[in-house]
Amino acid sequence: MSVFDKIVVAIVANSEKHSMLTAEERREMIESAFRNEPRVEVTVFSGLTATLAANVGASCILRGVRMVKDFEYEMNIAEVNRELSGLETVLLYTLPQYSYISSTIVREMVKYGQEIAHLLPEGLEPRLVEKLRQKGLGGNRGEV
Repeated sequence: MSVFDKIVVAIVANSEKHSMLTAEERREMIESAFRNEPRVEVTVFSGLTATLAANVGASCILRGVRMVKDFEYEMNIAEVNRELSGLETVLLYTLPQYSYISSTIVREMVKYGQEIAHLLPEGLEPRLVEKLRQKGLGGNRGEV
């Protein structure tokens, strides 16, 4: 956070994508994770990231990269965003100890009753596990 005065986390409400969580549920969880960081704002939108960035007065677009395979995709998106908005994209790489974490990994761990608290921001595990169980993906582990 020390690099930016403010970060707007943009959640795309994409009807084409079949996400386990609604855009509003994702917004609530991200707001909860950053509840003590006043410089983080979370918004749900539909449309192009470049358009939202221009609308909020962004000076750049910040994206995260977990693995090397993500880089080529992100480079293509950055080029499109630069063409549309003139904004540069800043890529931040995850810390190595978190690079393996993905929604698929978390879902599988819950499905088979494994502990996931260490993979999530503090306080999000109960809500996420409950949501997975509602979708029939929860395991038998008592404390999960």
